[in-house]
Amino acid sequence: MNVRKIALAVLVLTVIGGTAAFADNVSQKLRVIVNKQELVDGGVLVDGKAYLAVRALADSVQAILSWDDAEKKVVITKPNVHMFTMQDSTTFGSVSKGRNKFNIFSQIDNLKVDITAFKVTITDPYDDTTWLDGRDTSDKDFPDSGKDNFWFKTKEVSYDFKYSGKYVIRFWMKPKGETAFQVVSEKIISAK
Repeated sequence: MNVRKIALAVLVLTVIGGTAAFADNVSQKLRVIVNKQELVDGGVLVDGKAYLAVRALADSVQAILSWDDAEKKVVITKPNVHMFTMQDSTTFGSVSKGRNKFNIFSQIDNLKVDITAFKVTITDPYDDTTWLDGRDTSDKDFPDSGKDNFWFKTKEVSYDFKYSGKYVIRFWMKPKGETAFQVVSEKIISAK
């Protein structure tokens, strides 16, 4: 009886080991690097073709990712979003530590997807994020559906740059039919 159990165990382990070795030969893990950052999910190489994690790729290039379930397709849209920061009429990219007042101007074009909201946030060097301004479809100055370009100026922001380091300003959009905001642009402010 023990001989049968041992033989069965050896057979099962041989099949499992052979399958794992075959799967490893058919597909290989693939490191994917975008703008000097390695994607966490990376990809796989199967029969000489690279397959990437779409969400990781879209996030790394700050694009909007939408899923069309009816047509079983993924749509990646990369709008142009240019942001600049101004104190009075002077642009800046660095500040002294402490409270500063400023506005963020954003120019959006090549928007090829309808959105239902957008927002601007700032994240300090310790990953604490603060909402600065934004709009949704209930606001009278929200861009019309189908509009592919618009400008946005935040209200005057009074923000305390408590720490030395890099602060990240992000412009987020929520595509129509989606529940989550997605980052479409970033700007760095250095505080000293």
